[in-house]
Amino acid sequence: MSKDISIHSWPCSYYVSNEKRWVCGTLSLTPKSLRFTSSKDGENLASFRLFRISEIKKESSSFIFSSLTITEGNVKHWFSSLQPSRAVVFNVLEHFWREQLLGSGAAAGVEASESQTSKGKELIRLVSGSQKRLEDTGKVLHHQGEQFDNIMVGLNKIESDSDVADKLLSELESPPWWPFGKLPWRSQQEAKIQHEASASASASASASASASAKKGPGKEGVITKVPVIFSKGEDLNLKPGKLTVLVSALEISDSSSQHVHRYHREEVDDIRVHTPFELSIRQRFIGKPDISYRLMSAKMPEVLSILEMQYKKKIEFMTDYSAFKSNPEQSPSNPETSIWNSASGFIDCIRLSEAQSGEQQAQLQVLQPPVSDSEAQELKQMVMKLKNLALEAETELERQDETLDIITSSVDHATTHIDKHIRRMRKLL
Repeated sequence: MSKDISIHSWPCSYYVSNEKRWVCGTLSLTPKSLRFTSSKDGENLASFRLFRISEIKKESSSFIFSSLTITEGNVKHWFSSLQPSRAVVFNVLEHFWREQLLGSGAAAGVEASESQTSKGKELIRLVSGSQKRLEDTGKVLHHQGEQFDNIMVGLNKIESDSDVADKLLSELESPPWWPFGKLPWRSQQEAKIQHEASASASASASASASASAKKGPGKEGVITKVPVIFSKGEDLNLKPGKLTVLVSALEISDSSSQHVHRYHREEVDDIRVHTPFELSIRQRFIGKPDISYRLMSAKMPEVLSILEMQYKKKIEFMTDYSAFKSNPEQSPSNPETSIWNSASGFIDCIRLSEAQSGEQQAQLQVLQPPVSDSEAQELKQMVMKLKNLALEAETELERQDETLDIITSSVDHATTHIDKHIRRMRKLL
């Protein structure tokens, strides 16, 4: 059944305390719960919600066997023989448990209304209009960038033609008694001029590099950061870390914020989305192994909306993802919006109203939240897309500024060469 879809499962043994024996089976993690199923008869021996867990701990059973204990209220559940290892299972369970705790602070509160509100509709309409205008601006910027690139191609052609004209003029300027083309002293003068030109070009390039270095890491265009559990290639050793989504790259770091790997945007060959909480990123190579990482996160749904925009031609949704999408109960709840709406659901005002009988009584009126939970989630995704579009526009503008500087210097260089060639041709006449 779709409700039994699990994010991840591990073979292990579970200690049945009332029978005082170990049972082999499978420990499965779903978006909101944890359960153990016996491999012998398929019986569900343990099942509990993540927000009811009070502690997840590594311990030893009988002072020998490594085990994992999960405390639910006053009951302690023992799991052993975990595969591929106890540390991997602990990292994954602790991550999803911690994120569930952050998002379930208002689990016992009043459920927010899912009906659309007038304020929510208005906000969505305004943000949608802003997003459309920003998308149109991005298209105009992209077209302008293509025009600049075409200008650069034309300037490169002018420069190559100028080199050919320079060689032809040098042959025409040589005396008829000199059979070797350019005169040696003229060749030395031209070499000196070329050396000075290359030195000035390298100086301008270094100045440009130092200017870009002054921008610092804060100017790289960070869209969002989410905690993840990651592994490299086929390695099953999942470790905690962090995924940073930039305008021009995807960066993976470990739990101590040390750099692990950075995928530049053009280096990503495919992104496979296995579930709403798990994906893999791959960069292909010829003649050597591919670089691929598998990432899991309770906040991965927030990242997917951004990746769909940035890598829409490279992203692929697997069959397991369709199973999750077909069941709304498996969709994760957003911690920020759930807390917001639960809090807003408690906005009460007490008014004293006069009854027909003349008696006064206090009434507690629970006001409808100004924005429903689904609308808040949609607004958050739209704002994330707006941020992505704005950062991409900023990156494109910076690239076009650099291109304009190169065009300006190239035009000046071409103008100088053309003037010099005109003077040399007039001397030949």
